[in-house]
Amino acid sequence: MKKSGKILSHLNTDGHPQMVDVSEKKITTRTATAQSEVQFPPLVFEQLVKNSFLSSKGSIITTAIIAGTMAAKRTAGLIPLCHPLSLSQIAIDIGRGNNLLLIKATIKCEGKTGVEMEALTAVAIAALTVYDMCKALSHEIVISQTRLLIKKGGKSDFKN
Repeated sequence: MKKSGKILSHLNTDGHPQMVDVSEKKITTRTATAQSEVQFPPLVFEQLVKNSFLSSKGSIITTAIIAGTMAAKRTAGLIPLCHPLSLSQIAIDIGRGNNLLLIKATIKCEGKTGVEMEALTAVAIAALTVYDMCKALSHEIVISQTRLLIKKGGKSDFKN
């Protein structure tokens, strides 16, 4: 099946889902960076800053980093056609912006397929963890702009 002139690699010739065969690909260094934003109502963000992002459940930032790390390692178990990978690096950074937390994850491996899904899964789960830890303060927290920023290694590179 084609879309925009490209072939959807996770579908076979009959249109059924398949895991892509990467057996003929060369092992190369693969990296990907993704990000997600968690936007807070101004008064909630003020309160979080005042409390050093500590909640009754513990450190919001530390917990989100651990959750994102765990998620990156389990991506193949969450995304059905994703290859299991041996990750060599998971780096998650959470910074502050204007009433928001900006979550970035950079993932690295030596493998035959890229780590975009691991990076995207890491930031998505980290963002959901922030939401979970802060939802008692507001249900108006918005997770947005989850996207791939950089992909290196393999057949093609990408920079957004």
